[in-house]
Amino acid sequence: MENYTGKPYQIWGRELIDQPSIDQMNNAISLPISVAGALMPDAHLGYGLPIGGVLATVKAVIPYAVGVDIACRVCMSIYPADPELLVEEPERLIQCLQRSTRFGVGAHWAPPKNHPVLDDPLWDSTSLLRDLHRTAVTQLGTSGAGNHFADFGLLEVHQEHPGVPLTKGKYIALLTHSGSRKVGHAICTHYSQIARTIRHDLPKPLQHLSWLSMDSKEGEEYWQAMELAGRFSAANHTIIHDQIAQCLGWKSLHRIENHHNFAWKERWQGQKVILHRKGATPANQDAIGIIPGSMADPAFVVRGLGNEQSLNSAAHGAGRQMSRKSAKATISIQERAAYLKKKGVHLIQAGIDEAPQAYKSISEIMASQQDLVEIMGRFHPKIVLMAREKGAI
Repeated sequence: MENYTGKPYQIWGRELIDQPSIDQMNNAISLPISVAGALMPDAHLGYGLPIGGVLATVKAVIPYAVGVDIACRVCMSIYPADPELLVEEPERLIQCLQRSTRFGVGAHWAPPKNHPVLDDPLWDSTSLLRDLHRTAVTQLGTSGAGNHFADFGLLEVHQEHPGVPLTKGKYIALLTHSGSRKVGHAICTHYSQIARTIRHDLPKPLQHLSWLSMDSKEGEEYWQAMELAGRFSAANHTIIHDQIAQCLGWKSLHRIENHHNFAWKERWQGQKVILHRKGATPANQDAIGIIPGSMADPAFVVRGLGNEQSLNSAAHGAGRQMSRKSAKATISIQERAAYLKKKGVHLIQAGIDEAPQAYKSISEIMASQQDLVEIMGRFHPKIVLMAREKGAI
């Protein structure tokens, strides 16, 4: 926090984070509504709050401190199947991934899927949500582009814990990463614009940090819409995991999931706060979560240690070290293929901007937050499916 004179906050993995991301966090923690913050080691530049930023505010919520992909989440189903199937019968797993998922802009199912979330009466509470209900019907059970994925891999459970009722050993697991699609994006955009109109006197660098009072009609509307988007995001994963399990004829032993890009009503040092975790994993004491790496590097099943200085939070992944534009310009398909071959990963499809080389080292990320989470197990991706982009496989 060079030359920063505002409210103090802690940074994990400072050497892994660029200065523009820290500058964004400095701006956020300096707001009059802010009382505490933290920056995770996977942090990189975002809109308003950096990805990897954690911010506690009083009686106010910041749409862009939650983000556009509201309640983006990771979900893992663990199966009792022989892990050797990842090598011996990959085609069966590949086919089920392709049949049971849809990725990218315009992804949909015909006929559409169904889930109780579509019957939530909140969809009829505002004109925005009434319009988005049609989108939700179309996009239910699908995943977006970018870093969203569905992977089969090898899960190694190192430690047993009541929150993960599995014995030590090796398992086949399915890991997915996706969010609330257009629903979340539209909610964030709509309410952020309202907030910017209200906070029109904020200087330009802070405009994406415009907030809504929790005592206002707009603040309450946003909060309810955000929570609905969270339920919609969870439903997307439920459908994907259930369809893949049905395709395989398997029943999972256990399912783990957690979300980020969300706000919670919590207490910090005895004070009621709105806790924003934008690209940060909840890591309350004994909370079980998942921190992914890249398409070829491991994800980690973790137990939260409840570190108050981090506002009970941890990294949500490896974090980008290259922008998408830079990755496309500097990483070749051949270089990515060599990396995947070395790791024993079969890539079905993905954009080159999601190559492992575009991300920070997940090993360094995990090493820098040993006081935030304890590693319970490692997931090694072996079959990877992401959104196809032009010029990539």
